Amino acid sequence: MLCGLMKTKDNIYGIDFSGAKDAGKKIWIAEGTIENGTLLIQNCIGSNGLPGSGNKLEMCLPALRNFVKKQSNAAFGMDFPFGLPKSLVKEDSWKDFILKFPSLYSSPEEFQEKCTSRALEISLGQRKELKRETDDKARTPFSPYNLKIFKQTYYGISELLYPLVRGELVCVLPMQEPDVGKPWLLEICPASTLKHLNFYRFQYKGRYERHREARRQLLKRVMRVGPVRLGRGDLSDIVIDDPGGDALDSIIAALATYQALKTMVLYPIEGYVYV
Repeated sequence: MLCGLMKTKDNIYGIDFSGAKDAGKKIWIAEGTIENGTLLIQNCIGSNGLPGSGNKLEMCLPALRNFVKKQSNAAFGMDFPFGLPKSLVKEDSWKDFILKFPSLYSSPEEFQEKCTSRALEISLGQRKELKRETDDKARTPFSPYNLKIFKQTYYGISELLYPLVRGELVCVLPMQEPDVGKPWLLEICPASTLKHLNFYRFQYKGRYERHREARRQLLKRVMRVGPVRLGRGDLSDIVIDDPGGDALDSIIAALATYQALKTMVLYPIEGYVYV
């Protein structure tokens, strides 16, 4: 449901998230500002470069959380599911679901197992992964508890959303009213944004020269349609040289966040993926 234009933030961050053990090397952060209707990317770094961070998951996530809560004039687009299909949620509101999450699931494995088991009950034994309405509309690749991203979902909710929401340190859109004095958090999905732009055919993750060339071409196209500009000459090399494509994904995440601030939507329980 569209609800009109939102007042924007001056600073835009795109975060390509990971729940891997070495998440500090895989989580990338693109920092941008809005200048004359253009998203100007000022920096693009791995989360292991944040103060107090490191390569290990248990170090980089607290550092990322501390970084986010200090950016009151910023909007963050984060690449992990902010919710579950409503048939898997017993709570009456999204906030209640988030605050109950750590007591429901003590580990990513338990989270994945319980969601899969409940989905089997709902589908009468059929092994069908459930998706949210927004997953279908945004064409996200996976269900929030899929084996490829369940750790991403678990750690994103338990280590970022839960403590930040519990402490009322952020506003998570569109489930919470935007407060200009707090950072805004939005769920994005680079794959969905690429599908929306008809750029999904690019095979840009990998170490071969064809992957480097795909990253180079994809970056050019994203900059052209964004519109996105790079604020430093070396940023294109940083993006192209990253074999995992995470640096490029963080810029795509920043673009999706910038575009999202033009319109607000309302979804009560499951969350919403901005593309």
